[in-house]
Amino acid sequence: MTPTLVRRHRSRTGPAPRTDLGARARDWSEIQERMLVPLYEAVYERLEVGPGTRLLGLGCGSGLALLTAASRGAALTGVEAAFPERLSLARQRLVPQAFGPHPRKPVRLVDGTPRDLADGTRGGKPDAKSAPKPGPKPAPYNLVTAFEPIGCLAGDSEGLGEQLAAAAPLAERGSPVVLVGWGPPERCATSTVLRVATELAEPVHHTGSWRPALRDDLEEVAHRAGLKPDGSGRVACPFGYAGVDSALKGLLSTGLFDAAITATDQAQVDKEVTEALHPYRRKDGTVWMPNVFRYLIARTT
Repeated sequence: MTPTLVRRHRSRTGPAPRTDLGARARDWSEIQERMLVPLYEAVYERLEVGPGTRLLGLGCGSGLALLTAASRGAALTGVEAAFPERLSLARQRLVPQAFGPHPRKPVRLVDGTPRDLADGTRGGKPDAKSAPKPGPKPAPYNLVTAFEPIGCLAGDSEGLGEQLAAAAPLAERGSPVVLVGWGPPERCATSTVLRVATELAEPVHHTGSWRPALRDDLEEVAHRAGLKPDGSGRVACPFGYAGVDSALKGLLSTGLFDAAITATDQAQVDKEVTEALHPYRRKDGTVWMPNVFRYLIARTT
């Protein structure tokens, strides 16, 4: 929601008309992506991510979760199929110069899905920056993460299940796989804003309708992907913005409002979202929306 927060939405509806995808990716990277940092840190701490970790990040976006793992010494691979503009920013973030004089493990970024990791291609076209180098094959992954939350739109877990099923054979047996979902609506203020988006879109788009997160959403996805649930947790991730304009840019950067823009227009969506944000605007003009996210740790079999 990312964050983020559901990239499957874009694959169904396409970007909104006349959308500057580069600018949107920058809004995501600069405003929205950081909202889940407490979640990344909690998961990495619980799983003791460090120099021995070989991490595969699904839907890695502009790379903030990978960068956080890199700071702990992990070896990283990220795949991103839906938002190539975000992946371009991840390449900039994760270049060696960003780490200064301190050595780090190599980072591999692939414009595609886990299925493309075997040959470094997407759609049959080589990815020169991500193609495997000659020599011994890299060791299997021992951690897989899917940090984009599911559980606020109907059907938002479909693409995730496919990615998990493709990623699981790439990891060692018994490796943890992390799935993330929205918490109960009563503990996620942002769900009221996302509901506005889907209500505006429903006259035209009948998929992706808002629904409350269900208790077993993550477990059902894990079971469908052949994974074995092995613990869970909840993390507070408030969405805080400098003002309404910043909140609007951050939320629109998720892509969750594209169908609403197509069904109505940009001005109408801006107006409705701004009104929905009003209860969360503080006296100093900042916007603060408390949220709780749930994560599930499953194991490959």
